[in-house]
Parts: sequence; C-alpha cells; structure tokens
Amino acid sequence: MHFLLPFPHAVPHSHVCLSSRDLLQLPDPPPQRGVLCFQLKEKRKKSFLGTRERLNGPANTPRAGRGDTRERDYRRCPAAFFNAPFLGQPFPPTPRIPSQRFSVRLSVRPRSPPRSSALSEQRPSRRPRSGSRRGAPARQPQAGNSRSTPPHPRPPPPRREAPGRAAAGSRGRGRADPPEEGKRGGGRGGRAPRRCGLCSARTRGRRTGWARPREAPPPPSLGAPRPAPPRRSGQSGQPDAPLPRPHAARLSRDPAPAGSEVPERGKMAAAVAWLRRGAWGPARRCGLAAARSYSGGGSYPNVSLTCPLPGVPKAVFAAAEGRERFETRVTVLENGLRVASQNKFGQFCTVGLLINSGSRHEAKYLSGIAHFLEKLAFSSTAQFSSKDEILLTLEKHGGICDCQASRDTIMYAVSADAKGLDTVVNLLADVALQPRLSDEEIEMTRMAVRFELEDLNMRPDPEPLLTEMIHAAAYRENTVGLKRFCPVENTDKIDQKVLHSYLSNYYTPDRMVLAGVGIEHEQLVECAKKYLLGVEPVWGSAQTKEVDRSVAQYTGGIVKVEKDMSDVSLGPTPIPELTHIMIGLESCSFLEEDFIPFAVLNMMMGGGGSFSAGGPGKGMFTRLYLNVLNRHHWMYNATSYHHSYEDTGLLCIHASADPKQVREMVEIITREFILMAGAIGEVELERAKTQLKSMLMMNLESRPVIFEDVGRQVLATNTRKLPHELCALISKVKSTDIKRVVTKMLHKKPAVAALGDLTDLPTYEHIQEALSSKDGRLPRLYRLFR
Repeated sequence: MHFLLPFPHAVPHSHVCLSSRDLLQLPDPPPQRGVLCFQLKEKRKKSFLGTRERLNGPANTPRAGRGDTRERDYRRCPAAFFNAPFLGQPFPPTPRIPSQRFSVRLSVRPRSPPRSSALSEQRPSRRPRSGSRRGAPARQPQAGNSRSTPPHPRPPPPRREAPGRAAAGSRGRGRADPPEEGKRGGGRGGRAPRRCGLCSARTRGRRTGWARPREAPPPPSLGAPRPAPPRRSGQSGQPDAPLPRPHAARLSRDPAPAGSEVPERGKMAAAVAWLRRGAWGPARRCGLAAARSYSGGGSYPNVSLTCPLPGVPKAVFAAAEGRERFETRVTVLENGLRVASQNKFGQFCTVGLLINSGSRHEAKYLSGIAHFLEKLAFSSTAQFSSKDEILLTLEKHGGICDCQASRDTIMYAVSADAKGLDTVVNLLADVALQPRLSDEEIEMTRMAVRFELEDLNMRPDPEPLLTEMIHAAAYRENTVGLKRFCPVENTDKIDQKVLHSYLSNYYTPDRMVLAGVGIEHEQLVECAKKYLLGVEPVWGSAQTKEVDRSVAQYTGGIVKVEKDMSDVSLGPTPIPELTHIMIGLESCSFLEEDFIPFAVLNMMMGGGGSFSAGGPGKGMFTRLYLNVLNRHHWMYNATSYHHSYEDTGLLCIHASADPKQVREMVEIITREFILMAGAIGEVELERAKTQLKSMLMMNLESRPVIFEDVGRQVLATNTRKLPHELCALISKVKSTDIKRVVTKMLHKKPAVAALGDLTDLPTYEHIQEALSSKDGRLPRLYRLFR
C-alpha cells in the first residue's frame, strides 16, 4: 500500500495525533526549505512501505529502515519562498487517505546542498545502491541533470569527516559525529549516539523523546546571504573549532548581538521555533480548524469574511424592482379571462386553466358530466389527432398533464419546462375549447367510469364513498350535495350533444382563470392573448342560457348504506369487519372571517388511524388521538375533516370500529363535538396554530400546490392572500373565537353517513339529542331482553 503525503509544512520535534483528513488542512508553509521526516503508525499496527523521495534531487534513492518511515526533501512551496525562480519540478499528487487516525511524528532538517562531482567522490552515499558494497563511493550524478543544479548555485561547504559513519556504512538517520573518547565508536561493533538533524543535540531515544524547544525570537530573514557553515576538526584550511550549538540561540529570548553570524542551522532552528510558537501553537491548543487563517486554502490569506475579496468584481444581486417577488399578479383580458401568475425560481413551470364548473352545477343536467369531462381531458383535439400526440408534444419539454374535477372546479394543468410556455398554453386552449369528443372516446370513457365505480365499492378505504355520502346527507339534492361520481344509470345517457350543451354554458372566458407558477407574468399574458382571446370554441359562441347560480342550502340528515364489510381485503391478510360512521356539522365558507378559526379547530382535533398517527407534528397530541385512540383500543380510526366551499362548509369526524361497538363509538364522537366548546388550553391552542402554519408553509413549497392555491383564490375572489397574511390571521385566533364558532355550529342539525353493519346504529333523533346535550351522551335504552 503506497502513501504519498505532501505536507504543506513540517513541524519540528513535535508529536501530534491527527486524523487522516486533517493532514491536508495544515497551514501554509513557512518561507524555508527542509527535509520532512515523518512516521505513520496506524492504530491497528499496520506498517506501510516507506520511501525516500528527493523531489529536487538527482534521482529517487531507496532507503533502508523500518517499513513505516518515509523521508522527503519537500519543495511544494511557491517559488517566491525560495528567492529563486521555480524549477519546474512536478508537485506531488493529492493523496487519497482513508478515514483512519494515525500517529504522526514530524521533524525538519535543512536541505543538503547540491552534490558536485568532486564532492560525490569524497563522501560515501547514505545507502549503497543495489549491487554495490557498503562503504563504496556513490555514483556520480549525470551531467545536465536539471534536478541536481539549483538556479543560483552556491559553493558547497567542505565536507566534514565522519570516520565512524563511513565505517558503519551510513545506517543512521542523520549525520553522525566522530566517536568521543571513552565511548562506543563508529565501527560495525558500535553505533554512534543518535543526534538531531537540526542541532546535532543528542536525543533521548531512537525515535522518541525529542526535546521540546522554548520560545524563540522571530525567524531571521532568509533573504540575507547565508554565512558559510562552521567546519569541524580535520577539515583542510580551518583550525579545530567546536561546532556552535543552535539550541543556545533557540533557548535565548534575546536576539543575537549585532554583527554576529548566525549559522545556517541556527537560522533553521529559530525559524522552526517561531513556526511552532506562532503558526503551529494554535493548532496544538485549539485544533487544526483554529490554526487555519482561511478556509479554502486559496490565494487570499488573512482576508476577513466580512470584507470583499481583492480582485473579485462586486456582486450584483437581483432587485425586486419595487414589487414583492412573491406577490401574485392578476390581469383581466377583454373577454373576461383572468390571467394570474406567481413568480418562483426554477427551470420548470406549472400552467393550467381553472374553470368555475363542477358537479354542483349539474342540477339541470344529468349527474356525472363533470366526471365524464375529467376522463375525456387531453384526448384528441382540433390540432392533435390523439392523446399520444399530446403526450409526445409535452415530452419534448419534459412535461406532464393532469385534469381534476371537484364539486365546484375543473382544473386542466401542465408542468413543463418554462421555455415551452407557448406550446403549453396552446395545448391547454385546444384541450379546453376544441375537444373532438368522438364516439369512440366517449365509449372508452364510459368503460373507465364503470371501472372506477366498481373500484370505489371494492376499496378497503371507504373515505371517498363516505365523503360522497356525508355531502348528500348535509345538502340534500342541491349544489354540493349532488353526486360527484357519475351514477351507473347515467353512463349510457351522456353523449356528445349533452356534453356540448353543458360546455357552452360553463366553459366561457368569464368563468376561467389561466394561472401559472414559475413564469413571467408578461409572457403569460402575451400567450393568453394569442391563444385564448377571440378563439371560437367547437360548440359555438352562442349566448349562455342556463347557468346555475344557486346557493348551497344546508339541510342535515342521514344516509345509511348496509354493506358486508367482512371480505374487503385485496390480499391474503384479512381486514377485520368494521362499521364506518361520519358525523358532520355546517361550518362556513372560505370567504368568511370564521374560516381561519374553523381551520385551527380542525387542526386541534386532528386524529388519524390506529397506525397512522406518527410522532409529534403528525397528530400525536391532537384531541382525537389523546382522548379517543389512546383510551379506546377497539377504535380503528378517528379523523377530523373540514370541507369548505364558496358559500358553505362542513366539519365532520370519521370513526371506525367493530359493528358490536357502534353505539359506544357514536357516543364518543358526539362527546368530542360537545367538548369543542369547552375549555381550551393555551398550550393546546398554540400547538394547533403552529402546526397549521407549518402545514401551510410546507405545502406551499410545492409548485403544483401553489398553482392550485393561486387559481382557486383568483377564481373566487379575483385576488390572493399571501402566505404571510394567512399566518398573521392564524396567529390572531384566540380560544374565545374557537368557542364562538363551535357554539354556532352546534345549533345546526347534524349530517350522518353510515356504512357497513348498522344493526346497533343509534337513530338520527338520538344522535341529534346527544349533540344538543351538555355531555354528549346518547339517551339510555332499557331493554328487557338482550
């Protein structure tokens, strides 16, 4: 396993424990050169193959020694730190280090001077090359080698004698001194004392126990001319003189006297001591992150993050141009069509047509026309021969299409790349105003409607069917109480003529809104004028005759459906037989001020299934969970719903339990309705308001949800309340507002929907009497025989 660790700098005589990722985050190197000696010892005691590489030497030289040791002549510093032009030597590659921790020992030695041919003949190599004997002279460097000649050569200092080293074959890590008298000498039989590569001071051990230097003055300037190093005894031309001890200069706090020559090793030691005290000190005390002067390791050191970077142009930020970017803009065209847009950052956009039409407007028509139109959407038109051609056109812009029909709105929507806005608006106009409605497509729609009706009756989750039943009970035979799904008996009666009659009355420009999210308003208005202004629909432009403008009339009542729910499981695991009850009371429309208190009340009731409550924020602390699901283990479901329309609303609770406990389940629901008007804790109310605002903001992060919210609000009020306005209204709700709307709601007749085994279901009069009582209890029944 080969490791290449190009350290930015070396720390003398230090022993630190670093993670492998921290090795690349050390500060910038000081202005000096040296040999980086380090040891890697993995905590799992694995050894690594060691190498010794001289990046500016004549060649790589193998080194004998322990397997976990490496030594490099390191030169990764910029050329300005060398007082010489860059030599063009390759930088070491960036290492890939595993995420383990290593024990790293670092030391710095002065770089050896370049070897000349004469010097190579006098001194032996540190280690003989393969095929040579110990003590043999080293091979001379090749002529013309650019790596062996520095740009500004200096005369190399005369070599000192090292008889003990020559005899020993140069096995030591550093240069050995002549053996002292009375001590073991430098032959094969003895080993010279180990000395530091910086100051020739004896170390305490073979690889450990380095002396820790004390504070030192700032490093001497490396730009000054370097004095010749002192010579030892035995070298020609100089008398015997003791070698200066750089430790003395390092341990002294006073600078060197003027005129005194500081040897090269003294300079190196002083620079290293400054590095350790100034640059490496914070890293040892506070960690590597504190020692870094800047995070990126780029070319802008010592620049505060609050100041602009030098040489970088000033940033230009987008301005709102005097208008809030999140404000919804609305434009009304000449034919009455409203164009609304909401700016949102992103590559894709959602554009669609919302039409004030739905099942509530089918009082004078066959029920199920809106259901048929939903299934016929995005079929063949005047420009597109089939639905496949429409889908292929959208795929060119990465788009998808969908149509949804509710009780009061039909919505055609497309999500695609914003660059294809022109194609999307053209497609929407063609689908809504010029559908072919061929006999073949109508027959396929009849089959799809029949299949969906069968699926509703076989589905284990009866929520869509119960919602249909509770609306039929609350608004009997009027507006939102009309059937949303097409009855089976009407599937064969709806044809092209019936559809064109309905479309001519309700698919008019004054009942439409073109909404878009993620596009510019001016561009959307231009496309609307191009494709939706002055367009002749396929059913003609005759004046509308029969438009239902009736207002919803709440009646109350009960709808019961006896059904065997014992075998509704779609898989091998059986589902227990349950009876489903839904009780509702009239609330208010979304145009009234009491709409916000009703929304907070619905969030406070919360609830869910026995396995769907989740954790905090998902219904765990709501009333139906704490008071119903937690206390009555036999109840499988207890959920609150709030349906709100333009002129009315409905707050209801859905519960499921075993058929034998239907009466007790109904009493629990009526009791919860009565407790709504009771005391409301401040913590409970604040939690409900916070959860409602959180759900509102979370849902409005989705582009399709924003589109639907913009379209529905503009369709009903010609404007839109922004999210922060809604949050402000939610924050103003008080407990007195909740009590007021609940008291008003309890005076209305209840609406009841029951599905399943209804043997023990209380009568409608008993349920109404329980909702009128103080405790919500059903009247007691006294039976002689059970």
